[in-house]
Amino acid sequence: MATASHKLGPLGAEPELSEMAGMFQDSLHKFSADYLRPIGQKLDRMTPEEVIAPGSPYWEVRSKYLELGVSLDSLGELPPAEQAKMFCILFEELGWGDAGLGISFAAAALPAYMSLLFKNQYLRSLAPDDSLGCWAITEPDHGSDMLDPNRMIFHPEGNYGRPNCIATIRGDEVILNGQKAAWVSNGTIAKVCILYCAADVGQGPDTRNGACLIFPMDLKGISRGKPLDKLGQRALNQGEIFFDNVKLSKEHILAGPDTYQEAVTAIHTLANGLMGATFTGVARAAYELAHDYAHERKAGGVAIIRHQAVAQRLFHMFRKVEAARALTHRVVHYNLAAATPCLQAAMTAKITGTQTAFEVASDALQIFGGNGLTREYPMEKLLRDARASMIEDGCNEILSIKGGYLLADWDRL
Repeated sequence: MATASHKLGPLGAEPELSEMAGMFQDSLHKFSADYLRPIGQKLDRMTPEEVIAPGSPYWEVRSKYLELGVSLDSLGELPPAEQAKMFCILFEELGWGDAGLGISFAAAALPAYMSLLFKNQYLRSLAPDDSLGCWAITEPDHGSDMLDPNRMIFHPEGNYGRPNCIATIRGDEVILNGQKAAWVSNGTIAKVCILYCAADVGQGPDTRNGACLIFPMDLKGISRGKPLDKLGQRALNQGEIFFDNVKLSKEHILAGPDTYQEAVTAIHTLANGLMGATFTGVARAAYELAHDYAHERKAGGVAIIRHQAVAQRLFHMFRKVEAARALTHRVVHYNLAAATPCLQAAMTAKITGTQTAFEVASDALQIFGGNGLTREYPMEKLLRDARASMIEDGCNEILSIKGGYLLADWDRL
C-alpha cells in the first residue's frame, strides 16, 4: 500500500535557507517562471538576428532582470558561505528558467565582477551592474587552448602558431589587433568587454603571459560579426569581435603579462562554478517536467509513474540533480573562502553539472516518449541547451585532462 511521500523544498534536500536567501530564491523563481522560461521559449523559435533586434523579447526580459536589483557589490560583501549560497541560487534559478538567457546574464556581469575581484575602481566604473558585458577569450584557431595559458596539456609536437588577437603594449598605450571567435557570449550586443589575449611587450606575442583588459565596445576600430545560429541556447547571443588598431591607455589593463595566468584562473574558476549551478537548474527543470508528466500520462490503464521503469528512472534523475547541486555549492563556497581558487575543483562542478543536465534531459525526453520529440513540449529544447553546455567554457574533455594534471603532485614525478 502506498504511503505519503516526504515533500522536499524547492531546492530538493536543502536545509532551510536563511530569510534573505529564501526571499532571494522566491523572487528569482517567480521571475524565471513568469518571464525567463516563456520568453526563452519564444526566443528559441526566432532567428539570431531577430533575437537581438530592437523590440525583441530579449530586451524586455533583460530589463525585467535588472529590475530585480541583483547587486554584485552587495553579494560580494557577504561571508563566503552566504555569498556562495546566493550565487548558486541565482544561477540555478536562471538555468531553471532558460539556460541561454542565464548564460547571457552571467557573461554580462563578468567585466564588473572581475574588476571588483581585482579591486580596480576605474575599470569597475566602466562596467556598472546594468551594463551588458561580454567575455572575449576564445579564438578561431585557439578555442580551449586559451584556457590553458601555461600549456599544461599542450602536445610536445604541437605548433601553436600565431595568436588571432594581440595586445601590443608600448609605454602607456595598448593597441589591439585581430579577432575573437564567434563564440563570444553577448559578442555582437555588449557595451563593455573583458578581453583575454596574447601580449606583445617587445619580444613578439606571447599567449602564456598575455593581457586582460576591460574597455567599452564603442571604440574606434571595433567591429562585430553576424550573430551565431546554433543548435541550443539560442537566446544567448554569440558572435565575432574584430579589432583594427584599437588604441587604449594602460589604465584599461586589469592584468598584465606578470599576472595574466592568475587572471585566467580567476575567471575560469568563477565561470566553471556558475556553469555548474546554471546547468543544475537545467537538470532540475527537466526532472520536474518529467515528474509532472509521469503523473498525468497514462499507459496500461495507470499513470506511468506507477510503472517500475519510470519510477526508477525518475529516482536516478533526482539523485543526479541533488548530487550536482551539492557539489556545486561545496565548490563555490570553497573557492570563495580560499586564499587561492582551486581550478580543478571548479572543473568538477562544471563537468558534473553539464553532464548531469544532458543525461537528465535525455531521460526526461524518454519519459515524454514521442511527445518529447515535438516542439510542442519543452523537452527537446532542454536537451539542445544541455548539449551545448558540454562544449562551452572549455569542452569537458579538455577540462578533465587539465584537471587531472592539476591533481598531480609534480614534486613526486
